[in-house]
Amino acid sequence: MIITISGLPGAGTTTITRVLSRKLGIPFISAGEVFRQMAAEKGMNILEFSRLAEEDHEIDKEIDKRQAEMAKRADNLIVEGRLSAYFVKADLKILIIAPFDVRAERISRRESKPRKVVEDEIRRREESEAKRYMEIHGIDIEDLQVYDIILNSAHFKPEEITNIIIKIIEVIK
Repeated sequence: MIITISGLPGAGTTTITRVLSRKLGIPFISAGEVFRQMAAEKGMNILEFSRLAEEDHEIDKEIDKRQAEMAKRADNLIVEGRLSAYFVKADLKILIIAPFDVRAERISRRESKPRKVVEDEIRRREESEAKRYMEIHGIDIEDLQVYDIILNSAHFKPEEITNIIIKIIEVIK
């Protein structure tokens, strides 16, 4: 089974993907981790690298291409990434959402940064990504029709979200 999991920064997609991978015994790949790794390789933070990606569309194209190719070769894989649902042929496409304040608080705790700083970074990152995705792929990330399921992680622990996803998988199999 091929599953995509997408969501905005701080929604919990990476954590949920890891827990789901462990519970199902299915490997995963993460576009966000690849993006952060590429940024670190260039000695840049996420915002700096996002700005570079606005100018160099090959960065996003490479991430999308790698994910799609890996999914084609796999029988079972969880692909976590903002645009994964658009480029990966999947059996189940999931979007994880959470309110802005919840996401900002999570990132603030995770990165030990003041919440105000995180809020500004999130806004700039989301604006940058929305612009890039429209320019590069013609994708309006506000259009949620590509997803099979949308789950709000604000009031559930990652373990609970993964249990919901597992129940959904049992129903569609």
